[in-house]
Amino acid sequence: MARRPLSAALALVAGAAALVVPTGFGAAPPAQAAAPGDKDVTAVMFEWKFASIAKACTDALGPAGYGYVQVSPPQEHIQGGQWWTSYQPVSYRIAGRLGDRAAFSAMVDTCHSAGVKVVADAVVNHMAAGDGTGTGGSAYTKYGYPGLYSGADMDDCRSQIGNNYGDRANVQNCELVGLADLDTGEEYVRGRIAGYLNDLLSLGVDGFRIDAAKHMPAADLANIKSRLSKPDVYWKQEAIHGAGEAVSPSEYLGTGDVQEFRYGRSLKQVFLNENLAHLKNFGEGWGFMESGKSGVFVDNHDTERGGDTLTYKNGSAYTLANVFMLAWPYGSPDVHSGYEFADHDAGPPNGGQVNACYSDGWKCQHAWREISSMVGFRNAARGQGVTDWWDNGGDQIAFGRGTKAYVAINHEGSALTRTFRTSLPAGDYCDVQSGKGVTVNGSGQFTATVPAGAAVALHAGARTCSGGGTNPGTGSSGASFGVTATTQPGQNIHVTGDRAALGDWNPASAPKLDPAAYPVWKLDVALPAGTTFAYKYVRKDAAGNVTWESGANRTATVPASGKVALTADVWRG
Repeated sequence: MARRPLSAALALVAGAAALVVPTGFGAAPPAQAAAPGDKDVTAVMFEWKFASIAKACTDALGPAGYGYVQVSPPQEHIQGGQWWTSYQPVSYRIAGRLGDRAAFSAMVDTCHSAGVKVVADAVVNHMAAGDGTGTGGSAYTKYGYPGLYSGADMDDCRSQIGNNYGDRANVQNCELVGLADLDTGEEYVRGRIAGYLNDLLSLGVDGFRIDAAKHMPAADLANIKSRLSKPDVYWKQEAIHGAGEAVSPSEYLGTGDVQEFRYGRSLKQVFLNENLAHLKNFGEGWGFMESGKSGVFVDNHDTERGGDTLTYKNGSAYTLANVFMLAWPYGSPDVHSGYEFADHDAGPPNGGQVNACYSDGWKCQHAWREISSMVGFRNAARGQGVTDWWDNGGDQIAFGRGTKAYVAINHEGSALTRTFRTSLPAGDYCDVQSGKGVTVNGSGQFTATVPAGAAVALHAGARTCSGGGTNPGTGSSGASFGVTATTQPGQNIHVTGDRAALGDWNPASAPKLDPAAYPVWKLDVALPAGTTFAYKYVRKDAAGNVTWESGANRTATVPASGKVALTADVWRG
C-alpha cells in the first residue's frame, strides 16, 4: 500500500474552515495539566537528530531562556527519506532516523543540564500504512507488529477517513490517510501506549505533544494519561479546529493543553491581508480557547507545508509574527525550527544532522536574533498584562507588559520614529532586537526609530548592552551580521573577512547569509571573545560570479561576552 504523508490528513482536518473571526466560545472544563512553568516557550526542533538538539540546548536554547525543546517522534518507524516517515510507527523502540536510545538519553540529560525540559512528539493514534522493515530492523505488516499489536488491536473501521468531519465515529475510528488505526478504547492498547510513554518518562522526558489527538476520544487519552508514572506530566494535544465539525478541540482541555490552530491561521490573515491594529484583543477576545490551556505557534511542520500559516518564506512578516507571539500574553508559544523545502515531502537535510545553522538548508528559527531575544522578553514579562497600547490604525503597533517590558512593531514599508510612552521604570535598557542602548526618562518615555519590517523591544532583564552592541542571551561569542541588500533571483549575499570563520577573504569560502527577513540578510558567526576583525559583503550569483561591495573594509570587535551586533549594515553599491 502506498505510504502517504500524515499532513494530507491534517489538511483534511483543517478542511475549508473559514479563517477565524471574533466569535463567542463556550466555557471549557477545568484543565488538569501541569503548567509549563515560569519559562513557557518551546523550541520545536523539527526532524533534528538528538545529538544536534543536545548541542543546541547547550549553545542556544538554555542561554536564551527557552523552557522546553520538542523533539520529533523518537520511536522506530517506516524507512524512507520523507519527513512523514517519522509519523508511521513500527514499534515503540527508540530506533528512528534521529538517533538510538543512548543518543536520546544523552540528549535529555544534556538539555536538562542546560535548564531546558524535553517534550517528545508522541504518535499513538496509529501505526504504519504498509508492510516492510522498520528503521530499527523490525519486520511488520499493516496490521501486524510482532510482539506489540495484531489486527485485533485495531479499530474495526478499515476504510480511510473521508471528508465528512461531521461524523465523529468516522473521524475517531477509521484510518487517517490509510494508517492502521489503534483501538485506544481497548485495555491492552491503552496499556501498551502507556508503557511506551512511561519508558520515555524513565529517560527523563518532561512532557508529550500528542499527535492526532482529535482522532482519539478524549476519554481514551485521559485513561492512558492516568496510567503514567507521572500523571500530571505536561500534555499538549494536537486537535485542529474546524467550523461545524463533530469533534471540538475543547473536549480535550480536561486532560491537558490543546494546540489552538486558529491562532496561527489568524496571524497569517492579519499580517498579510489586514492591519496589526486589529490585534489589540487577540486571543480569547477572538473566540480562542482559554489562554492558560492553549498551545500557540506561528507555524508548525504541517501548516508551513499546507500554506495555512505564515512560513519562513514570508520574510519579515514571519519574523515579526514570532516577535508578536512572544511578546503577547496568550497561550504557551512554540517556536518552529525546521529546514528549507521546495518539495512538500522532503525529509531533513543530512538525515537530521545539523552541522551548522543556516547551512545545508537548516533555518534555525529558534536562533534568529529577533526571535531568540524575545524569549528573555517573555520570561521577564511573565504575569504582566498588556498596557500602553498604541497603533497608527494600520501596521504599526506598540504595547507594554506592565513595568517589565515594552515592544514596538513596524510592519509598514517606511521607518517609524516617535516618542513611545511606557510604564517602565526610568533608566537605561538594551533594545534586544538591535543590541543598542535606549534610555527611558522619568515619565516612562523613550524616542526611537523602528526600521521598516523591524521591532524595538525592551525588558527588565536586559538593562545594558554589553560592549555597546551585543545580543543578551545568545550563549556564545561572535558576530550577528544583518545587512540590507537587494538581489535578483539566483543571487545571494555572503560575508567574508580576515578570519577562517569568514573565509579568509576567499569568496568561495564566504558563508552565505540567510534571506528569511529579506531585504535584510542575516547570519551569526562564532568568533572568540575579544577578536577584532575586518569584513565585507559580497554578492554571488548561480554561475559563481562575485560582486564585492564598495568602500573600505568594515571592522568590528567581539565583546568579552555575547555577540557584536552588526545588524544595521547596508550594502554599499
